[in-house]
This record gives sequence, structure tokens and C-alpha cells, in this order.
Amino acid sequence: MAPLVAAALGTSHRDLDQWIEADAGRTIPELFATEGEAAFRDRERVAMAAALAESPMVISPGGGWAAEPGNLALAEPRALTLYLYVSPEVAAGRLGPATDRPLLRDAPLPRLRELLDRRERWYRLAGIEIDAEGAPEVVAAGVVVAARRYGGW
Repeated sequence: MAPLVAAALGTSHRDLDQWIEADAGRTIPELFATEGEAAFRDRERVAMAAALAESPMVISPGGGWAAEPGNLALAEPRALTLYLYVSPEVAAGRLGPATDRPLLRDAPLPRLRELLDRRERWYRLAGIEIDAEGAPEVVAAGVVVAARRYGGW
């Protein structure tokens, strides 16, 4: 969905997980296994800071980035932050087997419920909340409207 938003806004898109994997030369599961979650979260902070220092773009962090205390506050001077809400059931359906996600390997749906319960208070600190349960094109259109109205695009 983020590439659709970037195209509509005439800008680029950066997926932080993909950037981290390319920079580290390892997959996220490998990073979790060899360095642990805390080190991965450090990599996320560095990647976000680098992305925010570049020209305006659409940035897609993983769900854990926004749930780290202080991350949204650090991004807000340079970014329009959005919470794209989806229920755990919809997220599980979109993810499929999720074998490449270290925090979802065992019982993805119950784990998604647990993660949302633990993280949602942080997500709600984002500047705007958008219902993202619809078709990607519909959700992208809503994000574009928000970016133009509140983000100066």
C-alpha cells in the first residue's frame, strides 16, 4: 500500500525492514537470532533517523518501531505520523504463514492480539488514525488525502 501512496504523492518509498536487511546483509529473523530484539530496535531507530534526514518520502516502519517509547515523538518534527489500524484477524489474513516474522512464528493470530494490546497505546500517539481494513487502493487514497491535508504534500 505504501508504494501506492508514494506514487500518488510523486515521491519515493522506504520500507525500513527491507533497508535494515540490505544494510546488515542478513534477514530480520537472522538479526533477531544473532543480535536479539533490542539490537534490532536500535537498527530501526538508526534507519528511521537516516530516512527522516533525506528528502520527504513515504516511510514504512514495522509495527514494533512505533511501539518503542519516544520513537513517534522523535519523528514528528519531520514527519506526518499515521496509525493504520487493522484488526488482528485482518492482519493475520494478510500475513499468511508469517514464517519470516520472528515475533509471529508460533500462533500468529493470538500473538497479533497480544502485540496490539501491548502496542496500541503507542500507536494512538500518531498524529492521525486511519482505518486500514479496506482494499489497499482505498486505504492508500485515505492516506494521500491526509498527507495533502495535514502533511503539506
